Amino acid sequence: MNHAGTYYLRLNLYHRILHGMVIVSFLGLAMTGLPLKYAETGWGHWLSWALGGPFTAGYLHRVFAIVTFLYFVLHLAYVARLILRGRSGVFWGPDSMVPQPRDVTQFFQHLRYFLGLGRRPRFGRWTYWEKFDYWAVFWGIAIIGSSGLLLWFPTVFARYLPGWTFNLAVLIHSDEALLAVGFIFSVHFFNANLRPEKFPMDPVIFTGRIDEEHFRLEHPEEYERLRAEDRLEALKADPPPRWLRNFSRVVGLSALGVGLVLLWLIVSTALR
Repeated sequence: MNHAGTYYLRLNLYHRILHGMVIVSFLGLAMTGLPLKYAETGWGHWLSWALGGPFTAGYLHRVFAIVTFLYFVLHLAYVARLILRGRSGVFWGPDSMVPQPRDVTQFFQHLRYFLGLGRRPRFGRWTYWEKFDYWAVFWGIAIIGSSGLLLWFPTVFARYLPGWTFNLAVLIHSDEALLAVGFIFSVHFFNANLRPEKFPMDPVIFTGRIDEEHFRLEHPEEYERLRAEDRLEALKADPPPRWLRNFSRVVGLSALGVGLVLLWLIVSTALR
């Protein structure tokens, strides 16, 4: 990749910090939660021991849960700030993360493209799979987070809820968390990093910058709209410095490696 080309700012520092919190908390929750679910396996026992034992792993699991709730609140505060300032397009329009009819249309257009029956859809700022990933976080925190809180503070919630609720919470928390881990470490990793045009990883989440070639290829509708509105020039940014590129590679590939190893352990256990 030519690092001296033209770059545009795609993600501001606030969003990059939040995504960093997502990476740390999600990997931490996976690494501390999976040993409990797979405690009967050799790798589950070893991972629990490496983390300091089940009690230490449980303590760390709660710490990462706090990070999860923190970034969720920070994001909601950001969205609320946009609304209070009268920012248009939060809930609808080309820059909105809310799914729209055109996302359904582009999904089927993409299927036709994969089958060689049509051209690649012209995506705007967000693709349909990026919106799916975004709302999956809301679903995950609502389901996994609420069931986790019940298990974290059972004596508090037992005053108001029947006993069977906690048995249900154990099942929901365990199975939904496993579904989230499997999805993130397979589908999301492939879409974000392992596609041929991104392999081995997409550094934009760390650098906040996208080069012009990828911008025009991956988000042509947004690129042309910004150019027509004379807003493209204002988004020009310096190429990412070497230290930031190296940081992206080390952190990104490390997270990718940990996720793929955990996915392999889960799949290999299921196939036994």
